Amino acid sequence: MKINNKDFDLHELIHPYLKRWTLIFGCMVFALIISLFYIKLKAPVFKVQTSVLIKDAKKMSDAGDISILQGMPGFGGMGTNSIENELEIFQSKKIIEDVVKDLKLQIPVFAEQGFYDLELYKDTNPYQIFLVRENIYGEKPKKPVTIKVQGNVITLSSDELSNDIKSNFNKLIRLPYADIIITKNGSFDKKKTQKLDLEEIYFKYIDFQDAVDFYQNGLAVTLLDKDATVIGLSMNHINKEKAIDILNAIVKKYNFYAINDKNVESEKTKNFIDDRISIISKELGDVESEKESFKTRNKIVDVQSDASINLQTEQASKKKLIEIDTQLEWNKMLTSYFTHQSKNELIPLNLGIDNPVALANINNYNKFVQERNTKLESATPSNPVIKDLDIQISNLRNIIKEGLVKERSALQISRNSVEEESFKASKSIATVPGKERMFRNIERQQQIKENLFLLLLQKREEAAISMAITSDKARVVDKAYALQKPVAPRKMMIMGGALITGFLLSTILILVKELLNNKIIVRGDIEKLSSTPVIAEIPKALKKSDQLIKGNDLSPLAEAFRILVTNLKFILRGKENAKIIMVTSSMKGEGKTFVSVNLALALTTPKKKVLVIGSDIRNPQLQRYNPSMKLAQGLTEYLNGDINDVENIIHPSGFISGTDFIYSGAIPPNPNDLLQNDRYETLLNEVRSKYDYVILDTAPLMPVTDSFLISHLVDSTVYVVRSDKSLKDYMNFANINIENEKLKSVVFVLNDIKKSNFAYGNQYGYSKEENRWWHFFKKS
Repeated sequence: MKINNKDFDLHELIHPYLKRWTLIFGCMVFALIISLFYIKLKAPVFKVQTSVLIKDAKKMSDAGDISILQGMPGFGGMGTNSIENELEIFQSKKIIEDVVKDLKLQIPVFAEQGFYDLELYKDTNPYQIFLVRENIYGEKPKKPVTIKVQGNVITLSSDELSNDIKSNFNKLIRLPYADIIITKNGSFDKKKTQKLDLEEIYFKYIDFQDAVDFYQNGLAVTLLDKDATVIGLSMNHINKEKAIDILNAIVKKYNFYAINDKNVESEKTKNFIDDRISIISKELGDVESEKESFKTRNKIVDVQSDASINLQTEQASKKKLIEIDTQLEWNKMLTSYFTHQSKNELIPLNLGIDNPVALANINNYNKFVQERNTKLESATPSNPVIKDLDIQISNLRNIIKEGLVKERSALQISRNSVEEESFKASKSIATVPGKERMFRNIERQQQIKENLFLLLLQKREEAAISMAITSDKARVVDKAYALQKPVAPRKMMIMGGALITGFLLSTILILVKELLNNKIIVRGDIEKLSSTPVIAEIPKALKKSDQLIKGNDLSPLAEAFRILVTNLKFILRGKENAKIIMVTSSMKGEGKTFVSVNLALALTTPKKKVLVIGSDIRNPQLQRYNPSMKLAQGLTEYLNGDINDVENIIHPSGFISGTDFIYSGAIPPNPNDLLQNDRYETLLNEVRSKYDYVILDTAPLMPVTDSFLISHLVDSTVYVVRSDKSLKDYMNFANINIENEKLKSVVFVLNDIKKSNFAYGNQYGYSKEENRWWHFFKKS
């Protein structure tokens, strides 16, 4: 089978869609109407947003800050080393839970407003509903509860309640899932609810955790400017005022917990300092008592003036020893505190340690402990994040311990070296009594204790100031505000999506129909399946009266048959005395007789005579164009020998002069035998000399072999294919017989085509223009 492979044809690709443009347009209009209803039924959703600046500890010493507060313990906890942590804190369950409780967000109240329901809030809500107790074991409701008020009597009804519940204002109302109290709202403004139907107000009960999850998922927290640590919070909600209150409450709760965390660290530092002051105070008193006793026993009044000359060389060494001993004492205190301290408690920092590495480790240790305590508020110790923090805390704890041990060893080595130098200097002071040296040792101890005592007093005052001066960690940049235009429903996007959906659905339907179509529809279908030419496209005859062409006919049907005649004459032009044309098809009902008769009428001219022979003697169809000749003798009678004179079976068509018919005659019991005898060929030879063209209206090829028995006697074969009836599989049958030369000089004619399926346009340009529906709207 030869397939005619054509190049890509864009028009052929889009033609199925163009001819069904009304379906596509209708689907798009329908989808648009549905989208408009959807938009009308959806309550507008507004975006509410706010932005805050998270203060960094390194940047807190502005012009209005007190310089002495820089580096104070307690204020270090206000630093923001990881802004991503703050994003998570804003969205933490603990903050959202507090907001849900404070703003009473579990029982929203609604009223009807046109096509959708509007949430009532604050001064638009005539009633306040207080949740007294939740029944955690009760089944959670799925449907709203309607509130009807007559005087002071409240009636609650719902599809989930077995009976209506009646009560009064300010009285406890027991529902299956909660106990509530309904009161009148003193701030209710009736002017704001004039367009609302307040006769039937309803409320929805939302489980606490469901409410927390809803608002937590609805909150968007983004980093607007990382360098400036500016965080944006936003929320979409149908009630702008409610969303504004929620965002403000979240910021307020964030600051509350941030200040609380800072105060916890400051309180721990203050308690540690108080304990150390008590110990150092006692030790300082003991040293002063020892000094007083030594002076009394040794009758020393002004040791400095007596030993000033001898001790000048020792001053440098003693100053160094004092510094080292001070550091050793701090090391001893911190080691003692660190040993007896609980594993996950904060460590006091910046109390005089002159070791930046140790200070950094302690600072990091405190941050991890604080972060662990914060996350434990919304997680369990088994949480992977908590376990990871425990590991980091444990590692830092070991590093700090090891650092303290190494520092103490280094200080001791340094002290031994300084003492050695001091000892050498002392040996050179032969005149200084041993008592003087003992007194200086007592004084040195006194100085160490005094320095520690004064430093602790200073740090205690700083901690107290830190607790007294509290500033919000999150400074509001833009107060919570709502955008004027709603963000949902997004009208243009929904309508655009509806149009696209309507377009896609309609085109998909057309595509599926085309893919599932197994029939010949347009000329291109034949040309794809066969290399045999299609010489004409016959339009669909809408009326029975229009099935036959007439003289001087300018209709599309007449023009189509004139094209057929022109092309057919071109096919026959090269053949000598070519007059016999067989019209056949694959199956019955494809329009063979219709094509035969109209072809004969189109071929007939004043100088050309045409004969149509009804050669389908099994199922005669030629008589239906002239019912009065239904019983006329014809081909059958001639072939079986009942009639010998051909003139006796030739009848005028009755349509046009010069066109004659030989009807099929009676249906014989042996059609094959009759068509195979020599009388059929004799008939054709006789009429060939009398007529310019002889058209054979034959039987279909697939059901019977009748047409194959006479196909060798013809000059050309017109193979009729009917649009939207002939199957594509028929083309395989036709191609095989054409290739095997069972049919002579075959051409295809596509019959019964709808106007929209013409390959060469809807009309030929000669028929009267058809009035369209829009012409009625034109001005006359």
